Amino acid sequence: MIQKFKSFAYSMYRTRYLHFLAIPGLIYLFVFQYGPMYGVLMAFQKFRTRDGIIGSEWVGFENFIRFFNYPHFGRLIQNTLIINVLQLLIVFPIPIIFALLLNELRNKHFKSTVQTVSYLPHFISLPAIVGMIVMFLSPTDGFINRIIESLGGTAIHFMAQPEWFRPIYIMSEIWTNMGWSAIIYIAALSGVNQELYEGAVLDGASRIKMMKHISIPCIAPTIIILFLLQVGRIMNVGHEKILLMQNPLIFQTSDVISTFVYRIGLEQLDYSFATAVSVFNSVINILILTFANAISRKVSETSLW
Repeated sequence: MIQKFKSFAYSMYRTRYLHFLAIPGLIYLFVFQYGPMYGVLMAFQKFRTRDGIIGSEWVGFENFIRFFNYPHFGRLIQNTLIINVLQLLIVFPIPIIFALLLNELRNKHFKSTVQTVSYLPHFISLPAIVGMIVMFLSPTDGFINRIIESLGGTAIHFMAQPEWFRPIYIMSEIWTNMGWSAIIYIAALSGVNQELYEGAVLDGASRIKMMKHISIPCIAPTIIILFLLQVGRIMNVGHEKILLMQNPLIFQTSDVISTFVYRIGLEQLDYSFATAVSVFNSVINILILTFANAISRKVSETSLW
């Protein structure tokens, strides 16, 4: 035991400068991530600003019961799950496919140009992105409706019809995140042993077969880890973009847990109720992530822990 401690102490001393570099990140993590977790107590209180967390009245699980009895509880859960499942089934695989196809390009200048153009939308601000979406889909002068009308159809008010919200949201997610998300897969593919490809060429394997039997298996651990991280956020949908796209006409399909928390917490100032909803959301995410991680560990031997 003493020998192990000495070995650990020596290893820490030998890499002390690397640990010093990590100190600012650790401070940020504890101050902005773990410190605010003290506010979770508000979920079990009838919080009042003047009384603070210490002095506010304890109400137990009353806020959670209130959320379960909320008239639109089912709609919130359904919309959140549907959007996230669509992201897992559609948005998540596309960067993988894009990276695999990009890896097959042999012209380096064309490859770098395509990669640069693909991840530029990621750096456009969300208000600008949503503004472009509204402008493109405008029923009066949007070019999408102009094309529909030129083909003999009638203009569609996309942003006012609930059934169009999810397709628009998913397509915009693909547009803005495909190139950026593909970077990590491109990096993983660059680490694949080139001798595997050379051997496959000598055996007469086609590009598709090399992609299937070499590229995908080599980056499979990366895909699994990122998939698990995505599954761990299956009950979370960023509220910023949805709030910018949202209006009362499409609440039926666009209202999710994160936008509900925003309205309750910041607009109605019901901090206890909003905190309870967030805690419920986080607990469900942890349970789903734990279950998915256990399955992945048994099936593929790749897991987060």
